[in-house]
Amino acid sequence: MQQLESSLKTALQTAAQAVFGLEIPAASLTLQPTRKEFAGSFTLVTFPLTKAFGKGPEQIGQALGEWLKAHEPRVSGYNVVKGFLNLEIADAEWLAVFNQLRAQPATAPVGTAGGPQNVVVEYSSPNTNKPLHLGHLRNNFLGYSVAEILKATGATVTKANLVNDRGIHICKSMIAYQHFGHGETPEQAGMKGDHLAGKYYVLFEKHYREEIRQLEAEGVATDIAKKSAPLMTEAQLMLQAWEAGDPEVKALWSQMNGWVYEGFDETYKNIGVDFDQYYYESETYLLGKERVEEGLEKGVFFKKENGSVWVDLQAEGLDEKLLLRADGTSVYITQDLGTAELKYQDFGYDSSIYVIADEQNYHMQVLQATLKKLGKPYADAIHHLSYGMVDLPSGKMKSREGTVVDADELVRDVVAAAKAATLEKGKTEGLSDDELEELYHMLGLGALKYYLLKVDPKKRMLFNPEESVSLEGHTGPFIQYSHARIAAIRRKAAELGIDESADWSQIASLEGTERELMQELARYDSVVAEAARNLSPAVIAQYAYDLAKAYNRFYAEVSIFQETDVAKRSLRVALSARVGEQLKQSLKLLGMQVPERM
Repeated sequence: MQQLESSLKTALQTAAQAVFGLEIPAASLTLQPTRKEFAGSFTLVTFPLTKAFGKGPEQIGQALGEWLKAHEPRVSGYNVVKGFLNLEIADAEWLAVFNQLRAQPATAPVGTAGGPQNVVVEYSSPNTNKPLHLGHLRNNFLGYSVAEILKATGATVTKANLVNDRGIHICKSMIAYQHFGHGETPEQAGMKGDHLAGKYYVLFEKHYREEIRQLEAEGVATDIAKKSAPLMTEAQLMLQAWEAGDPEVKALWSQMNGWVYEGFDETYKNIGVDFDQYYYESETYLLGKERVEEGLEKGVFFKKENGSVWVDLQAEGLDEKLLLRADGTSVYITQDLGTAELKYQDFGYDSSIYVIADEQNYHMQVLQATLKKLGKPYADAIHHLSYGMVDLPSGKMKSREGTVVDADELVRDVVAAAKAATLEKGKTEGLSDDELEELYHMLGLGALKYYLLKVDPKKRMLFNPEESVSLEGHTGPFIQYSHARIAAIRRKAAELGIDESADWSQIASLEGTERELMQELARYDSVVAEAARNLSPAVIAQYAYDLAKAYNRFYAEVSIFQETDVAKRSLRVALSARVGEQLKQSLKLLGMQVPERM
């Protein structure tokens, strides 16, 4: 496709010289895909040329189009709509483009186009005091997909997971377990370990709020009540004991975290995400404390009278930021300083992408500015992939109040919906029970992933349960069904002995839907490059949907097996095959699988 665009630009330069006697640089010629309501494949915007040529945009378009049609064999026709010259490409050229595409496997890297070569993508970053929920799903799917997209450009990518396994929030679950757990285990409770920890986090908040209300009733000011409530005091003391290495506290911490890790592993496997490297806040915060000491020695950090350590970022347009509490315990950014350095030591990245919700925009600005204050060489490599939060129709989710959409439960629901929809369509012939269960999971999880990834990451989104599990329209299952249809066509073609590699050179003309498919297929490399530049799986999702729609139009309008022309029949099978391969690869970049049979 790029070669064709380059050839057309060269031809346009020649046309400008021949018609207007002017040389124009290729960089000033912008070709874009022609809008679907007009005939043509490429469109040149002629408005920017009016000053140099001394003509109106339509006159320029007519003159250039007429010359190209007469002298450039790649151009079979043209039309001018105001300041837009739409060029129609000869069918022989599209056949040549398709032949070039087939010479490369659909899985071949598309090229980095000057992007980063060594990338760490950090995502998931769960807290070990609660199970994964809907917001975590968007984070996990987004991080995994961005990593796969960057891999497709040829970059070396490491998927990292920083587990937030220490801190006051973890101590809250532990304190509640000590008070109300009575030695309960996940097996006894009949719950996954992460759900059990989440149960006690919610219990802590419930009893903590009761203590605050009691203190307020006794005349204590609200802000003082929040700090002095017995449960909060216990949690603060437990955090200090943990950092001091108290054996009893550490034992409980290890036990409860172990339960949570088993639960997380089960969820990760079920939703199809993985990691190359794990980091733990319980380990990285120590290195972070060293960086705080380094900043004090360099004079870029300062201590307040109570002994707490701060960095002044007012000159950077930010504020003063706490780096270490007065009691010596660390805060979030303490371990972030350590993790950034550990990742650089381990991988020497030239880009470190943090997939974190936009609620942490300020925090990430502070982290980068603090690392710059320390003079760290990797500070400029930090990139925050800030994504919008997921809301419910009833409002914002709150883990401490238990008003979240549980990830495990949601996956079960969408798989059940996929099963019901598939059975209703009657598309289960010839599949074993195990194959059917695999199919339902593939379609249900596909529906969920596509729903969360088709929205631009920067946009806040509303999660509509009914819409998310719909298997029709702009959905993942629609694309998955298209792949299954193509797989069936390929199997039938093999049974009939149709050669996908027959000689197509004698085909005089293409159908419009064939031409459209070839153009969609040729767009793939530029689409992946755009998705990588913008760190947006939504670009891939839209492309896969457009390609599936184009194929379904082709399937409805053009006969494959009833075609008597051997070359045309072979071409249509080959086109179907390539579309299937490209749909599979596109969805793979989104972390989705495709069925071979329905």
